[in-house]
Amino acid sequence: MATTIRFTKMQGAGNDYIYVNTLTHPIEDPIRTSIKWSAYHTGIGSDGLVLIGKSDKADFSMRIFNADGSEAMMCGNASRCIGKYVYENKLTDKEVITLDTLSGIKILKLHIENGLVEEVTVDMDAPLLTNPKQIETKTGGMLAETIIADGKEYKGTFVCMGNPHLVIFVDDINSVNLPAVGPKLENHPLFPERINVEFVEVLPDGSLRMRVWERGSGITMACGTGACATAVAAALNHKAGRKSLVRMDGGDLHIHWDEEDGHVYMTGPAVKVFEGDIEI
Repeated sequence: MATTIRFTKMQGAGNDYIYVNTLTHPIEDPIRTSIKWSAYHTGIGSDGLVLIGKSDKADFSMRIFNADGSEAMMCGNASRCIGKYVYENKLTDKEVITLDTLSGIKILKLHIENGLVEEVTVDMDAPLLTNPKQIETKTGGMLAETIIADGKEYKGTFVCMGNPHLVIFVDDINSVNLPAVGPKLENHPLFPERINVEFVEVLPDGSLRMRVWERGSGITMACGTGACATAVAAALNHKAGRKSLVRMDGGDLHIHWDEEDGHVYMTGPAVKVFEGDIEI
């Protein structure tokens, strides 16, 4: 017998996911469900499935499954949307929320106007610049080093924001054939867990124009952890200061890599698109 599940479609800077409150609607097979629901022509259509649950360490927990069913450790855009979801659905009245993720506890600060959450600032913790489990170089990291994909040389910088990112600065972002080179870099033998890829152009006003290829999802409109990784890489490569405006296909995010505590703070929108019921 079919079970009806209540879902909410939300997006942060164009990064769209399907959200389910598993406290009332448990999902037994999130891998299969994410693959089926994420399909744009035969399902709901999304970058993946986000499950909101309980936690014994934080106010709520978050699990994220990409469109191909693989589980992600962290998603900044999704975490902002969770802040909006739990507050506006009256699951909490807190304006500062703790969220239990596979990459640790994240702190969400809600920016509320007229009872609605318009923006959320997420403490994304400190970036990791080396992680031998995610990149197989002698140093366990990569800072503006050459990597070859699809017969071309790129200068890449590795930044882990809970999930791994490879940031590549280019002179003209429109010249990048992202559908061709994205999967080659995602599955490059240097990265045993695969990797998210950001191509970045520094614009005349100092902002960072970014396009992303997400592991497990492909081209997406935005990536919160990718924006954070981009800002960190820009600072490391002396292309920006500690505060950056990252411009993506789906919108802009403000990123601050705090010099005192070393944490990365991401501020951006969270938008409810629609909600509905679907049989599973």
